[in-house]
Amino acid sequence: MPEGDTIYRAAAALRTALLGRPTIGFRAPRLVAPFPSAGATVASVDSHGKHLEITWDDGVVLHTHMRMTGSWHLYRPGEKWRKPSTQVRAVIEVPDWTAVCFNAPIVETYRVGDRHRPPVAGSLGPDLCRPDADLGECVARLVAFPDRDTPIGEVLLDQRVACGVGNVYRAEVLFACRLSPFAPVGQVDPVTAEALITTSARMLRANLGGPERVTDRRAPGGLAVYGRAGKRCIECGTVIEASRLGEQRRVVWWCPTCQPAPGPAGGREHPSG
Repeated sequence: MPEGDTIYRAAAALRTALLGRPTIGFRAPRLVAPFPSAGATVASVDSHGKHLEITWDDGVVLHTHMRMTGSWHLYRPGEKWRKPSTQVRAVIEVPDWTAVCFNAPIVETYRVGDRHRPPVAGSLGPDLCRPDADLGECVARLVAFPDRDTPIGEVLLDQRVACGVGNVYRAEVLFACRLSPFAPVGQVDPVTAEALITTSARMLRANLGGPERVTDRRAPGGLAVYGRAGKRCIECGTVIEASRLGEQRRVVWWCPTCQPAPGPAGGREHPSG
């Protein structure tokens, strides 16, 4: 499941392999135009949350959004791909490297300055993976979230507040801050909001160096509550629970003792429901 740290690492790897190199091949089976011209040099590779943009010096931009299924891979020439070609959404070939995007739901190209270009970063919050992210801006966006009854477990996934937090990190951050995922955002005071944002940034940045996520070294597998329904809480020994939350019905995990619910349990949906 790609989250902000995954895309940040992908962009860094793509930057190392592609930046400053001429394009000797490009294909994207579902796109019509524009394509980078033969020989165009990769000028930049940038990430923002789950968005990734590759820009060529001829003004063409490739934008991908990973959502739940997408991934970028790098291969040496002739190396066997780890996924079937039927899942390919874009291929970029430069000397010594081939970059392949698999299963990304959004793959599109446009030109720099195109008025129809989607505002990738315009409406999104700061990217918590970046060391220069404005955490104060993220806190302000969380505190001012318009629908005050929205559970904080949903708000943390809203990329308009801050980019980078996905399903793993929301569970781990809420546990670390001892806050129920069902607490309405309107009940989250500024001090707690700051703790949520700073903890999110700390966890994301601590995991930029490798694929194994560790948020709490006391926990088996390095995760305190995520994926541990039915197991004992590392803090208090209570059995960890799981439920579906929000319109997308994504599963959230929490300890009912360390993260007590703000009110009746009504409205929760068991994952098997």
